Amino acid sequence: MNHESGKYEQLLARCKSFAPVPTVVVHPCEVSALTGAVEAATAGLIRPIYVGPAARIAEVAAKAGINLGSAEIVDAPHSHAAAEKAVALVREGRAELLMKGSLHTDELLGAVVARDSGLRTARRVSHAFIMDVPTYHKVLVVTDGAINIAPTLEDKVDICQNAIDLAISLGVKQPKVALLAAVETVTSKMPATIDAAALCKMAERGQITGALLDGPLAFDNAISAEAARTKGIKSEVAGDPDILMVPDLEAGNILAKLLTFLANADSAGLVLGARVPIILTSRADSVRARIASCAVAMLVAHARRASGGQGK
Repeated sequence: MNHESGKYEQLLARCKSFAPVPTVVVHPCEVSALTGAVEAATAGLIRPIYVGPAARIAEVAAKAGINLGSAEIVDAPHSHAAAEKAVALVREGRAELLMKGSLHTDELLGAVVARDSGLRTARRVSHAFIMDVPTYHKVLVVTDGAINIAPTLEDKVDICQNAIDLAISLGVKQPKVALLAAVETVTSKMPATIDAAALCKMAERGQITGALLDGPLAFDNAISAEAARTKGIKSEVAGDPDILMVPDLEAGNILAKLLTFLANADSAGLVLGARVPIILTSRADSVRARIASCAVAMLVAHARRASGGQGK
C-alpha cells in the first residue's frame, strides 16, 4: 500500500520508547488473528495473553508455523467464554488492552458492556478509524462508523471526547474536529446540523474539552480550506482537521471504506470509552494496518497510565 506516506511509521516511532503493554487476545482461532498478535508482540508493542480453546490455538499455531514462544494461554471452551474470561482478566488488572481475535465484534462488545461484569465507564463506547490517507497531510480519525448507529446529541458528546482523547494520546496538542453534515448552514430540516452547532457551543462551555470544534461542515469544506473560502466560511478547522466526526454510523462506515478502497487509505481500528482500549481488526486488514491498530492502542494505554486512567 502507501508505505511512503509514513504516517503510521511515525506512530510506530513514538512507540519505541515504551514497554510492551500486557494485552488479552480474545479467541485467536484463525491464522490471521494469531499472526496479527504475534507480529505486534515481535514489534514490541504488546505482551499477549491468549484466551480461548488452548488446543485449538496451539493447533492453528502449529499448522501455520507460528511460534507462540512463552506467551501465556488461558483455556476457555468457546468464544463466548473467551470474551467473558478476557474481560475478567482486564478487571483483575492483568492486562491493559483487549484485542479481538476470530470472534464476532458483537460477542466481544457484549462482554465489555455487560452491566455488572463488564468494562463500562461513564462514557459511551465508540469506534474510531485511525486512517493513513495518501492524499492527506496527517493521520485522520473518522468516528463513529462502527458502533453507534444513530447517536443522540449526548452520545455525540462522548464520541467526540473519546476521539479527542485518542488524538491527544497520539501526540496532537489541540485536535481539530470537523463536525460533518451535508451543508454548512444550520437548519432544522437536517438534524445533524443542529447537533453540530450544539456541539460547538458545548465545547465553548467546557462540556467537551481539549479540542477546536467546527461544524456543521460539508465534507469538501472540512477537508479543503480553499472550498471553505469559496463558500465564505471562516474556520481554523477547514483544511486541517485531525478528526472527522460523522452524523451517523452509515455515513462513517461509507466514508472510511470509501477512503480505503478509492483513496488507498490504510485504516486501523480502535474501540474507545471502555476501561481499556479495544483493538478491532478485520481479516481484510493489511499487516501494516493491524500493527498500526496495536501501536495506537499502545500509545493510548501509556497515555492513560500517565494520567492515572480515564477521567470518568
